[in-house]
Amino acid sequence: MQLLSSLLTKFVQNGRLKLINAFGKTYEFGGKGPGPVVVMKLHDARLHNQLAVNPELYAGEGYMDGTITFEEGTTVFDFIDLFSYNRSGLAEHPTQKLLRGYWRAAKRWHQANVVGKAAANARAHYDVPEEIYRLFLDETMSYSCAFFENPKTDTLEQAQHRKIERLTAKLLLKPGMTVVEIGSGWGSQAIHMAKTRGVTVKALNVSPEQLRVSRQRAREAGVDHLVEFVETDYREYKGKFDRVISVGMMEHVGIGHFEEYFEKIRDFLKDDGWAAIHCIGRMLPPGSTGPFIRKYIFPGAYVPSLSEVFAATEKTGTWVADMEVLRLHYHYTLQHWRKRFAANRAKAVKIMDERFCRMWEYYLAAVDVGFSNGSNMVFQVLLAPKIDNVPIVRDAFVDDARRPKTIDYARQPLKAAPKLKPTPGAKKPPAKPAKAAVKPAVNPAAQPAAAKTAKKPVARKPKAG
Repeated sequence: MQLLSSLLTKFVQNGRLKLINAFGKTYEFGGKGPGPVVVMKLHDARLHNQLAVNPELYAGEGYMDGTITFEEGTTVFDFIDLFSYNRSGLAEHPTQKLLRGYWRAAKRWHQANVVGKAAANARAHYDVPEEIYRLFLDETMSYSCAFFENPKTDTLEQAQHRKIERLTAKLLLKPGMTVVEIGSGWGSQAIHMAKTRGVTVKALNVSPEQLRVSRQRAREAGVDHLVEFVETDYREYKGKFDRVISVGMMEHVGIGHFEEYFEKIRDFLKDDGWAAIHCIGRMLPPGSTGPFIRKYIFPGAYVPSLSEVFAATEKTGTWVADMEVLRLHYHYTLQHWRKRFAANRAKAVKIMDERFCRMWEYYLAAVDVGFSNGSNMVFQVLLAPKIDNVPIVRDAFVDDARRPKTIDYARQPLKAAPKLKPTPGAKKPPAKPAKAAVKPAVNPAAQPAAAKTAKKPVARKPKAG
């Protein structure tokens, strides 16, 4: 306990931490500045040393296993928030300096996302049962930062739809254009682009579970003739496209593959095309992925600094034609996710188990704090092979987003299936009383010229696709 007490004395300055160790002894730390108040109880004596050596990993594991609990009405979110108020104090401790030095030195090894391993890393997270994600995501199944105009009144559905539409508008799509999407999630972006702009989309993904759901959703939306979901690593796919879009994918590429990622985007683009990239970033210099997130949530993932992003784009000969930073939008998104997950926690326990739910709570809380009181944000960049491909003012994107979408490019409802012929020898059902005959609807454009002069029958209006 002496090592842990030494660490916490230097670490916790702002806010207060009341710690009850595994033997019932109480310690108090902090109080020198404003911050959250947390009461944490340890139920395993091994944590006394584990937390002193690697608090960022073992605090999460302890909460998952139930060997760390929070008392007197305090929560795991309060604990992680307390950590954010004292982040610099932890980083300055000698043992933590050594640990962070090792993480930075090993980050290229941690993020060696070669073909095959990248797919395995993605499946570790995205092949969690679909039902879990439906418990906290919006109806579009968008698992990335939403865009809020009014965080107090916007629903999650409104904010996610707005994000999807704003990204679509940045591509200035026209009917008949071709788009490749790198990392398609559950298909919302691809489906929206096809349905509202009439473009053809090749959506690439390495998660079989996401692909299964995406294909079903495309059929239900009536755009399966425009969108093809392809199970492949983006590096192995070939083709030329008018536009490229990648939402929430670059975080999974890994620091050693940024140049490869941008080179592939350039190769995908036609000479007059451009790409839209949406990614989590950090406003600080290059760092490393935290040990809990790396081990349990996003193996192989890394949130880049802007200096790392632009160092890679510079080497590929592409223009960064536009860049936008979204501050706090992910914090508001995560607030909705956390509330929804908490409201459906009992269902999540039945689908998975208690340990999984604790892991998910820790993950969502940690990421939320990273956007509300940490160094994380989201950036969107437009990349083009030529200087004049992208409009030089953003008004074009704003106008496209606000323009009413009067055409729905979804496939029209299918005609009723023909009646099956009765099986030979089968008894015929009793005849029903005859009803007045109703003539079928006729498409005037498909009739011979002479027939068009005839009186038109009344056609039933088909339901929207």
